[in-house]
Amino acid sequence: MIASLAVGATTILLIFSLLQTASANTLLETPYLADKVASGELPAIFDRLPKQPQIVVLDGKKVPGQHGGQLRLLMGKQKDIRQMTIYGYARLVGYSPDLELAADILESVDVEAGRIFTFHIRKGHKWSDGHPFTSDDFRYYWEDIANNKELSKGGLNKALLIEGEPPVVDFIDELTVRYSWSNPNPFFLPALAGPSPLYIYKPAHYLRKFHRRYQSEETIESLVEFYQSRNWMGVHVNRDRPYKATNPDLPSLQPWVNTTFPPSERFIFKRNPYYHRLDSNGRQLPYIDTVAVNIASGKLIPAKTGSNESDLQARYLRMNNYTFLKQAEKRNDYEVRLWSTAKGANYALFPNLNAKDLVMRPLLRDSNFRKALSLSIHRREINQVIYFGMALEGNNTVLPQSPLYKPEYQNSFAGFDLKQANLLLDDLGLTKRDDRGVRLMADGRPLEIMIQTAGESTEETDILELIRDNWLKAGIKLYSIPSTREVFQNRIFSGDALMSIWSGMPNGLPNADSDPAILAATSRYQYQWPKWGQYYESSHKSGEEPDNPDVLKLMKLNNDWRISDNKAEREQIWHDMLRIHQQQMFSIGIISGVKHPVVVSKSLRNVPISGFYDFVPGAYFGIYKPDTFWFTEDRR
Repeated sequence: MIASLAVGATTILLIFSLLQTASANTLLETPYLADKVASGELPAIFDRLPKQPQIVVLDGKKVPGQHGGQLRLLMGKQKDIRQMTIYGYARLVGYSPDLELAADILESVDVEAGRIFTFHIRKGHKWSDGHPFTSDDFRYYWEDIANNKELSKGGLNKALLIEGEPPVVDFIDELTVRYSWSNPNPFFLPALAGPSPLYIYKPAHYLRKFHRRYQSEETIESLVEFYQSRNWMGVHVNRDRPYKATNPDLPSLQPWVNTTFPPSERFIFKRNPYYHRLDSNGRQLPYIDTVAVNIASGKLIPAKTGSNESDLQARYLRMNNYTFLKQAEKRNDYEVRLWSTAKGANYALFPNLNAKDLVMRPLLRDSNFRKALSLSIHRREINQVIYFGMALEGNNTVLPQSPLYKPEYQNSFAGFDLKQANLLLDDLGLTKRDDRGVRLMADGRPLEIMIQTAGESTEETDILELIRDNWLKAGIKLYSIPSTREVFQNRIFSGDALMSIWSGMPNGLPNADSDPAILAATSRYQYQWPKWGQYYESSHKSGEEPDNPDVLKLMKLNNDWRISDNKAEREQIWHDMLRIHQQQMFSIGIISGVKHPVVVSKSLRNVPISGFYDFVPGAYFGIYKPDTFWFTEDRR
């Protein structure tokens, strides 16, 4: 069976109509580029576009716009200019707002049995410098970077390996590339569509200038000296930073291209004249000509935003800035919108099932103990006090907007029920208490739980303060232990930490084709079972082998999902895994769906009133196509 990710029939008809009548000025030249076209520095729009561009059909809440204007953004660090790559979100394949994959930079992708992927490149597609984008750019990555031991010392990206097997890559012709594995590879396309994508193509015509294979030793030596690098690999890596966007000379396929060399306090991104997207009126995207990224202290960004120094701002803003921003809204040219976050839980508790404490560990591994802890959390109180009642209360699981959502996944053992919690704790034999009312464990020690925090948010401290009082009513004494991120993680990895507070599932909006590895013990950064996760990610070389029956079930289900190419089967696996988590409470979700303030200039159009603001899965603004945002006349 062959599935295809491609443009739809309506889009194809629009392409045909637009390109067949191009001579009648159906394609509209961008005013910003008109002088360069007139002087011959740039070709006309018809010759800059691929033969089959991607037509972005704007309907519903979005409307076709006009060219022009500069978008102002505020960032806290120079390295934050990588956000432009995230926001721009031009990918070989990309997610739509409903999180379905579709071809983007590519014209189409044919998928056979989940293991053979045939890429069809748009004829006439060009890099930002006007050089053709072809299979040669895929070949360069594969032969000269990925399989060059000097440039890729760590080996291939894990998304390119299935059971340790790399793909067979065939460069069929100038516009066709095929990747084949013996078994299904469900990670390949999502890795290409990610906010920090896997780049399996490179501008070969540019990077060959810095590659030892294509240059004389004399040239290489002069390049090493000029760029003050240790060796030629350092030069090549420094010149090849598509995600970081630090090399303005590097050709790009993104909507805007950086023109400012760091260091700088102001970076200007200009429109890519060869960008592959077009609106239904014949205007090449992006609508906005330039983006100015101004660097300021992160602590000052809320105040600067409130002073109208940004046209589109969410980064470095938090919910506790909302009241201030709303008050300033009245005297400034912006609106404050509240988007949702997409994590399975913005905050969750992670009992460390690999804790060193031999008395506490059996308790932490008992699901009834974890359920008692959950039932002793007054989530409604936390929501009202900290989040103005606008967050979602419940477990660390998929969100209601996910097609995998079931109410029981979110609500089981998530209500505030001290009576039931105390009964569960009594049934565990924890019936004796000290004069403070704190239960005593089998060795006579009081039941005191130190919860590790990374000390990065006052919200964590506030949440734990509210939990502390209710846990004490259940006979459990809570202490919070703030530290640095490094100390926080090391204490968890070593087993010294009994419990930690951190964010939950990174992607609370999965579908059947999303990777469920976060639900199984696959990484030491899963703080409920770090040693079991380490055992998996190290290929059994370190950590500890899991011995919990339900964790072993999760591991098997995760493997079953990896080898399946049947969507219905994958969906059932997801539900089986979610149900185990519902029953076992391996993590204790507290709150999700926390709102995030998004400040939008009143002159800026097509920015959704509501949306999800998260790195995964939406690349922050990326899936909403910022290249379709445009300014009204008064800002152009």
